[in-house]
Amino acid sequence: MILTRLRIRDFRNYTRLDAGFSQGFHVLLGDNAQGKTNVLEAIYLLATLRSFRGVGSAQLVRHGQTGYFVGAGLRSQHDHDIKLYWSAQERRLSVDSQPIRRISQYLGVLRAVVFCSEDLQLIKGTPRQRRRFIDLLLCQTHPSYLALLHRYALALRSRNALLKQRVLDEGSLESFSLELIAAGTQILAFRREFVPRIAPLMRAACRQVAGDTEELRVHYVPGVKRDFALELAQSRAREKAYRSTVVGPHKDDLVLELNDKPAAQFASEGQKRTLAIALKMAQAEYLSSILGVPPVLLIDDVMGELDAKRRSGLLPLLERSHQARGQVFMTCTQENWPRELGRDLLRWTVKAGNLWPG
Repeated sequence: MILTRLRIRDFRNYTRLDAGFSQGFHVLLGDNAQGKTNVLEAIYLLATLRSFRGVGSAQLVRHGQTGYFVGAGLRSQHDHDIKLYWSAQERRLSVDSQPIRRISQYLGVLRAVVFCSEDLQLIKGTPRQRRRFIDLLLCQTHPSYLALLHRYALALRSRNALLKQRVLDEGSLESFSLELIAAGTQILAFRREFVPRIAPLMRAACRQVAGDTEELRVHYVPGVKRDFALELAQSRAREKAYRSTVVGPHKDDLVLELNDKPAAQFASEGQKRTLAIALKMAQAEYLSSILGVPPVLLIDDVMGELDAKRRSGLLPLLERSHQARGQVFMTCTQENWPRELGRDLLRWTVKAGNLWPG
């Protein structure tokens, strides 16, 4: 999967960008705050329809403008032309000039994995971040999964709204409970099957980056232990107290233990960074194994945060992408450019919202 060209209009600090890319390893060099990360953000936006910085679309519009445009050419089994426009009044997404009406029709057209400082939230953040990590991978590999998430979210919002009312409508509550159970049971089944598949990849990636001194254990902790319908019925007293739904897959978590201790509480900052990279390496390996081709890798100034030992642990993933004729985009400053990457690199200079080769 190769991004062959990228077009940007009024996105972040870019007025206009038209760039062509080949397969291989692209290094974006420049000082801080020049727009290196914005290029990676635009690519990731096309892959997932969201920013990896956790901001809304309004914050992506260049100052003083009303909307942004991001487009790309993609070469995989079939060539594709992607166009995305956003403003407060209008949103347009198309592939090969055909409008996309449902997101489930789109996710998976471009698959990308980003390595960035925000990944630390996978380790020390809330369970919601780890659920989103699981859900993104399932959405990229199972077309029906996103629709299940939407069904569940709608039923959950409606049910919670009923529970907050002074007089409870039992009939409506029962109706939304049945929908919640139907969608939630399928979500739980997907996650229960998925986690044992990716956990060995996470453990292997952790050993690769950190060495044999740090052992990662991964536990899926579902918000439903056995029978969703039964546990939902048994939770009515707590629901009345909290006025919200207290059991279900929206309570799931992925617990990470390092050397038999919860990583969020006991791991050092360096260990947490290692674990975050290991999770993203596992994400890339999983997509490659399922789809047969590596995803586009986006590495945002991560190498500069790692010591030489941990950088060397990441290199085999980059080498496998290179051997599979994949594509990597990495941002660096001149000071933290990892010299051990000195092979066939395509260098780009980024300055003040401009990008050019060399």
